[in-house]
Amino acid sequence: MMRRLAFVALATALGGCASSTSTKGTLAELRNVDPEIEDVRLDDSLDLAAQSYRRYLQETPVNEMTPEAMRRLADLQIEKQFGIIGAGPGEDTRAARSVEMAAPEAAVRDAPEFAAAARGPPVAAEGSESDRAFEARAAGPQAIGSGATSGDVLLPDGSVQVLPTGPAAAIATYEKILELYPHYERNDQVLYQMSRAYDELGRVDEAMQVMGRLIGEYPYSKYVDEVLFRRGEYHFVRKQYLDAEESYAAIVDPGSASSYYELALYKLGWSLYKQELYEEALQYYLAMLDHRLSVGYDFDQVGQEEDERIADTFRVISLSFSNLGGPEVIDEYFARFGHKSYADRLYSNLGEFYLGKLRYQDAAAVYASFIEQNPYHARSPHFSMRIVDIYEQGGFPQLVVEAKKEFASRYALGAEYWSYFSKDESPDVLALLKTNLTDLANYYHARYQDAALEDEKPASFAEAAHWYREFLASFPADPESPSIDYQLADLLLENGNFAEAAAEYERTAYDYGPHERAAAAGYAAVYAHRENLKVATGAGQLEAKRATVASSLEFAETFPEHEEAPVVLGAAADDLYTMQEFEPAIAAARKLIERYPHADPALVRSAWVVVANSSIDTAAYPE
Repeated sequence: MMRRLAFVALATALGGCASSTSTKGTLAELRNVDPEIEDVRLDDSLDLAAQSYRRYLQETPVNEMTPEAMRRLADLQIEKQFGIIGAGPGEDTRAARSVEMAAPEAAVRDAPEFAAAARGPPVAAEGSESDRAFEARAAGPQAIGSGATSGDVLLPDGSVQVLPTGPAAAIATYEKILELYPHYERNDQVLYQMSRAYDELGRVDEAMQVMGRLIGEYPYSKYVDEVLFRRGEYHFVRKQYLDAEESYAAIVDPGSASSYYELALYKLGWSLYKQELYEEALQYYLAMLDHRLSVGYDFDQVGQEEDERIADTFRVISLSFSNLGGPEVIDEYFARFGHKSYADRLYSNLGEFYLGKLRYQDAAAVYASFIEQNPYHARSPHFSMRIVDIYEQGGFPQLVVEAKKEFASRYALGAEYWSYFSKDESPDVLALLKTNLTDLANYYHARYQDAALEDEKPASFAEAAHWYREFLASFPADPESPSIDYQLADLLLENGNFAEAAAEYERTAYDYGPHERAAAAGYAAVYAHRENLKVATGAGQLEAKRATVASSLEFAETFPEHEEAPVVLGAAADDLYTMQEFEPAIAAARKLIERYPHADPALVRSAWVVVANSSIDTAAYPE
């Protein structure tokens, strides 16, 4: 594998001597040449690089480049075991930044989401992880591995000291550099690497002392933020939360330029949380989310994989609100500190947190509060349905019904919500509305039919009729509308509202175009008219009969293949004759005779009687 190594010019010169025939120059003369240290890339081992530095130190008098060569030799001993180390000032840091003493990161896991009805907002679900286990994992640092390496160190006087294997050898070299070259311009990196070596050896307290020295002597070093973070972690794991807070804050306070800014915000929040300063902790958790938002994170992006830190932040925010009080606390907090564009995520996570604790009322209250404060938010309809789901999970059937009624009323097509959203662009909300309207109508229709709820029949009838009509008004051309209209007509018929039932049956039969229940609805309309005819009185009786005849003729004409068409047509002919409308009576009777010659003979005979009697009454004697 290609490795990024630094070589002195001497190494190149020595390589050239091995193949050149030139006799000019000696090794002694080369000692007076200032080495040029530059970055090159070689397919070679770290051992080759180390040998070059050792050769340089052995064959070159002490000069201003000696501490640089010593530092790099020590760095290589660390690198041999633990990978590429940090780049020095002026060096290419694009690769080094991501690997040098990387800040503690937890392993990435999938960020779970939940679905409410057709579509629900993504949240950090609780799963099986307890709050205690969550805190231990989400707030804890990542352990730094330790290992051993081997090598010796060339001192500035050219002598070789054989050192024990592992980071201890590097530490000795770093100490020698600090002792002999106190003004070496890269001593901040020497201290940085020394602290790392101590850390690898498990001598954490000594690593902390070196870190403190680095911060004190080189406050503007590029390593300071990482060292501050390490110090914060040191105090945090020892439950010295006030000291940890101080270290994390030292990174946060100057602003967001540091690469450790986001992680420091996160751990600063945890430091305050552990001190039970929940409101103060919330400020930093939200600041972390604000920072993520400012660098392009889209909390609303569908299908976006949410990293663990975001998911954990939402969860600890929920814990903080819960520790501060009941579901009303989140409203009070944002009333004081202002709105957040991702507030829907905060509310949904808190709602799911309460649901995970089986606190159904609190969970529903959180969602309801968001809806109340944000009635025209795009996710409010889904939150409204989530309330339905919560009550269903909790086994509260009456609350389920009330929640469905709230949804159906708030998002009815005539509601204010649709002044802000296009129906064409909100198919999911329309689907939820249809589901709720249908469920409500069927629920109250079933209660109307329940003999055990006789006292509630009037109220159940009114509710069922209302929700059926709401569906039909909202979705007049929907494929489900004929079936819904048929159910409404059935309800009206059951309640004795025969004329209204007949009107709805006719609408079902003739206003929606061909569908599988059209003929049945047409026949039911005639039946409802005839039931109405039985109870009609006075002038209303004639009107009822006319409506019955009209419906019968339309049925017979539209559905001539229906098995009851001959009977319906014959009855219409009889009614027309009794109404002394002889010409129409003759027409209806002849249609029956001609269209259904194989009908019941008694029915055909009756039709002939209508023709004969009506012909006499119209003086059409030959007929």
